[in-house]
Amino acid sequence: MDLKKGKAYSSVLKLEVLNKKPKGDTLLNNFTGKTSTSPEELSPGDVLEEILREGARKMLQAAIENEVEEFLSKYRERDASGCCLAVRNGFMPERKILTGVGPLSVRQPRIDDRKLRAHRQTEPFTSRILPRYMRRIPSIDNLIPILYLKGISTGDFPQALSAILGDNAKGLSPTNIVRLKRGWEEDYTSWTKRDLSEKAYVYFWVDGIYFNVRLDDERVCILVIMGADEEGNKELIAVSDGYRESKISWKELLLDLKRRGLKQGPKLSIGDGGLGFWAAIREVFPKAREQRCWVHKTANTLDKMPKSMQSKAKAHIHDMYRAENKKSALDAYDHFIDVYQDKFPRAVECLKKDKDSLFTFYDFPAAHWIHIRTINPIESTFATVRLRTKRTKGCGSRTATLTMVFKLTQEAEKTWKRLKGYNFIPLVLEERVFVDGILQKAA
Repeated sequence: MDLKKGKAYSSVLKLEVLNKKPKGDTLLNNFTGKTSTSPEELSPGDVLEEILREGARKMLQAAIENEVEEFLSKYRERDASGCCLAVRNGFMPERKILTGVGPLSVRQPRIDDRKLRAHRQTEPFTSRILPRYMRRIPSIDNLIPILYLKGISTGDFPQALSAILGDNAKGLSPTNIVRLKRGWEEDYTSWTKRDLSEKAYVYFWVDGIYFNVRLDDERVCILVIMGADEEGNKELIAVSDGYRESKISWKELLLDLKRRGLKQGPKLSIGDGGLGFWAAIREVFPKAREQRCWVHKTANTLDKMPKSMQSKAKAHIHDMYRAENKKSALDAYDHFIDVYQDKFPRAVECLKKDKDSLFTFYDFPAAHWIHIRTINPIESTFATVRLRTKRTKGCGSRTATLTMVFKLTQEAEKTWKRLKGYNFIPLVLEERVFVDGILQKAA
């Protein structure tokens, strides 16, 4: 665009916006309590918003017009009587598209391409810019689950979104929010049936998450499995409900993964020692090795000691799983037993109970240790879920809770980082030997 023309367009656009009489239901009037606002009374920010909104509307309208002209210029064919096979046919009714700068009113050109379709056996013209029935841009639909999962209740959505998008934002009533939530439930149901035959996971992180919700008459929990795939990417594998953390609930979940095509289990599973998961995975994927979560083990051990001793004991426990090699870790373990055996036998017994599966991570690449010593990937993600259920005093039905957990984790999954040392994963899958985190030469 020529610079002078660009400046002229900007000036005209600004004059159009300033001379436009504001509607009585604008966001500005909502705050001032006035029914109208003259351009002189608008703040610089309000003027800027109006300019951006009007500019976006004109650009969108121009883009739609250009798309139609390109289509018509591409198919300039005529029939035997000399008539064009595709022609403009007025406009569709005006509709509003909800965007990040507020609602934009557009009139979409209508095309009569019946002759063209009969001649070429093609599909009807459909705009790629503004598809039929679109009322919101995708980023708005992405905003809704984030707000919902962060604690905004269904009835508060119109007020919350009007503060962001303006009071003219339509289609965000509680009824429409409920309709969107039903769509999330369909997404969750489809996700639980997806094919896993092409998948392979090197690690599983597992946990049973309890919420302050009523899923049934009995106390139940959400069973969660996260995994690291062949390229080191973390991925949510399964979310289901189970009776407490029982073996049968975990076994049902693992068998479902197997039924959907998962050929082999992980090389290592990481979880809390109290799970029924361990008994289940030994039956379903017997070759999977076990690693107890050091964060849970530390908390459970210190809980059996007086607070005055916990700080020093915690330092001793850190010496175990932060040691450079397994021998040093076991030396620190033996030292802890010798020091606290007599005075705090319950704490020592808690630590000794899972000795065989506390130091398994030393048999895997050292670069992976930071990832596989704990189940922090699950704990950090579901801290937000707990916050959501606390704010709303429960999520309602079983399906609503599972859907909420699924959608939140999908959002969190976008920020999950790839495993460090992911180049070692193929070696782990090949069952190459690592000693103290170092790859051993093949015999």
